[in-house]
Amino acid sequence: MLRLMKKTISTTVAAAMIAASIAPAMAAEPVVQGPESVQDWYDAGQQFVHDAKRLYPNMFKAKNVILFVGDGMGVSTVTAARILEGQMNSKPGEENRLFFETLPYLALSKTYSWDQQTSDSAPTMTAMVTGYKAREGMLSVNHLTPRGECDPAVITANALPTILEQAAAAGKSTGVVSTARLTHATPAATYAHTAVRDWEADSNLPAGCGVKDIARQLIEVSPAVRKSLKVAMGGGRTYFMPKTQLDPEYGAKGRRNDGRDLTAEWVSSRGANAAYVWDRAGFDAVNPHTTKYLLGLFENSHMQYEADRANDKGGEPSLTEMTEKAIKMLRKDDDGFFLHVEGGRIDHAHHAGNARRALLDTIEFAKAVKKAYEMTDPRDTLIVVTADHSHVFTIAGYPHRGNNILGLVSSVPEVDGNPATLDKDNLGLPYTTLGYANGPGWRDAIASGQKRPDLNGVDTTALGFLQEAAIPLGSETHAGEDVAIYASGPMSYLFHGSMEQNWIYHVMKEAFRF
Repeated sequence: MLRLMKKTISTTVAAAMIAASIAPAMAAEPVVQGPESVQDWYDAGQQFVHDAKRLYPNMFKAKNVILFVGDGMGVSTVTAARILEGQMNSKPGEENRLFFETLPYLALSKTYSWDQQTSDSAPTMTAMVTGYKAREGMLSVNHLTPRGECDPAVITANALPTILEQAAAAGKSTGVVSTARLTHATPAATYAHTAVRDWEADSNLPAGCGVKDIARQLIEVSPAVRKSLKVAMGGGRTYFMPKTQLDPEYGAKGRRNDGRDLTAEWVSSRGANAAYVWDRAGFDAVNPHTTKYLLGLFENSHMQYEADRANDKGGEPSLTEMTEKAIKMLRKDDDGFFLHVEGGRIDHAHHAGNARRALLDTIEFAKAVKKAYEMTDPRDTLIVVTADHSHVFTIAGYPHRGNNILGLVSSVPEVDGNPATLDKDNLGLPYTTLGYANGPGWRDAIASGQKRPDLNGVDTTALGFLQEAAIPLGSETHAGEDVAIYASGPMSYLFHGSMEQNWIYHVMKEAFRF
């Protein structure tokens, strides 16, 4: 008791001393304060240590594994999305945490591929689901595979078994959910094997090429995976439709030359309890307790950004809603399941130089992780949250705390009715906190008559605003720095330090005891 009293007294005295030391500065120059008191910061640190001491390594076998991939979700994206979510909840934002940031174990993932310093999504996802570093543009085949290989025998010989395929072989149910096309690189790496990630429909194949396109591979998976793959939801409808068929939402023609309707084949090959849906009404009508197999294709290409989803003509479920439906279907299996969930459009918004859409999709991605965590038991479900690669996305300047993360940099906030003072560059022009090293946000200096645009009076928080880019490119590029891994559940303590990206597979495999 005496030790506790001493600790409490010393804490109080320390807090008083800190408060006294900053009081003159506060009196001389009012500042915008966060919601915390001086004592709050100290208490939060003590609580963090207390909670950390209660962690224990969960060495049990995992019944379920859920792999979340925020495509292009680098650390700067997580930071900016964290702040934006906090500000959307009327807080300064910096103190906020996205849900997956509360998971107990954390590591860094090195994202280079076998032949790329800065990688694309095909080899990075291949690494995560097969345990091997792969070549640029290739899906779940080894680095010995010739580029553009069209011989199916060679592809079969060089195919790498994926964690989804191994889960299926072990008798578990499996699922794939994405806001991108289901045939796009990240989700496709879980079930497809090909030398070219762009071979999504047969119309994308070179003349005379004998390999199966990616959409066909989803339908014609092995018998074990066909029995196991209970749910596949995302975009990419037209890649499954013949050119003689019109898309039900937009009237566009299908992309298949072979005349096959793969959506109908999904249903016919999987029995009476199989369903195919393409809009919100169909999604809502699916009963996960009675539906055994579900294919959902909610756009003719990628699904809508979260910011635009409400205006979609046919209606689309959110990533969180798709995750919830998938888990309800998969958890019926007493042997457990493997589920991959991708926030695919984070990447696309960054390529477009559009930070706001990227951050809103990241926030929705975090909500999907939260839903999955609430629906499962951390004692038997390993949840892994990571990214395939980063983007050249920056948070810069010296903005004051609570400054609009999408706004112009202001180191001096609005106080007592006095307007905020915008920071200026060497040309006397304001600039945004968020920016890109390259991309479409570069402004034509010659046409504008300036070395960079004058953003005074420009609404940089607008949904369609493109942040400035230092180098003009039609599409912003990926970045090569490490991305984070967040994890909870069985064997999650194995994630630590700086890791090779392909080690993620090995932790999942160990958790499953394959």
